Amino acid sequence: MGIRILNGGFLTTVQDMGRYGSQETGMAVSGVMDTRAAALADILVGNDENEAVLEVTMMGPIMEFTEDELIAVTGGDLGAKVDGNPLPRYEAVLIKAGQTVSFGGMYGGSRAYMAFAGGLDVPVVMGSRSTNLKAKIGGIEGRKLGAGDEIGFRSPKTWLPNMAARKLLLPELFSREHTLRVVMGPQDDCFTEEGISTFLGSAYTISNEYDRMGCRMEGPVIAHKNGGDIITDGISFGAVQVPSHGNPIVMMADHQTTGGYTKIACVVSVDLPELAQCMPGHTVRFKKIGIEEAQELYCQWRDYLKRLEKELNCPAEPASELQAVGLAAAVNEDRRYWGDHGTYRVVVNGTEFLVELKREIEQFR
Repeated sequence: MGIRILNGGFLTTVQDMGRYGSQETGMAVSGVMDTRAAALADILVGNDENEAVLEVTMMGPIMEFTEDELIAVTGGDLGAKVDGNPLPRYEAVLIKAGQTVSFGGMYGGSRAYMAFAGGLDVPVVMGSRSTNLKAKIGGIEGRKLGAGDEIGFRSPKTWLPNMAARKLLLPELFSREHTLRVVMGPQDDCFTEEGISTFLGSAYTISNEYDRMGCRMEGPVIAHKNGGDIITDGISFGAVQVPSHGNPIVMMADHQTTGGYTKIACVVSVDLPELAQCMPGHTVRFKKIGIEEAQELYCQWRDYLKRLEKELNCPAEPASELQAVGLAAAVNEDRRYWGDHGTYRVVVNGTEFLVELKREIEQFR
């Protein structure tokens, strides 16, 4: 089968990279808040980066696995555990049928992502499996997960090539102060020079009004020339609206398709994951960059994902005859002097090899 939800936590939903192509009808894109963490989780378990994941917000769920499956948990450190023991983050891990995964706290960041090798058996609605809570479509009946929900695996896996390499460094998520790079516009000409200087030179505090739709901030008033209302136009993920009250609101994953408030700037896509992990009370500053730099940052991120996916999914080169002899010598040597893991020097016909042995753990085959 897959997973059985015992407790849904605060807000756990099925999300992918979003529902594109329908904004003209008023349908929001939705999708994951932290695109970086979700993409890495999927790649670690061999999925396409657009495969659906579980987005866990703050207080996480408790779920029982009813089938063996490889998973990866990324994003915020929300105290993930398997059968009460710490569950490694940013690493492909095999969970056995009957084991329970839970989340027990908030130690850094606010959203965690769980990817499942082969994907979740969730219907595709308008080209996406993402949950749109306001429209009540996608995911599991368009709502957050709750006790008793069951989700199957489409093509579960217990092993992938290069398993030992499917592990990444943990990100730093403990700062309470953040700098978000922005590209100015499209309505930055609606603000006074003083207003622009205030926006770029002030610190803003994330308020309690922060959800999947938008992140409202409080701080020095950003002065308009003639008020904050405009003829309604399109909204993008990261757009920084400034209504007449003068405080910024950054539009997030569930943002509306159009809006009638002036947009002073847009947070660049590579910095939105940092904002997605922020909490009320954190401090934000905005830094202006050019569109060319924003595009270069995005291209660098895309290149990294392509390289990572290629490295993890590329089959290992077959060993040469000499390498095979060296490995066999290391494995079969008298175990009174050799352990079953470690790095050993082996010389075959005058050619030196460093052979690394690792204990084979059955559950990770």
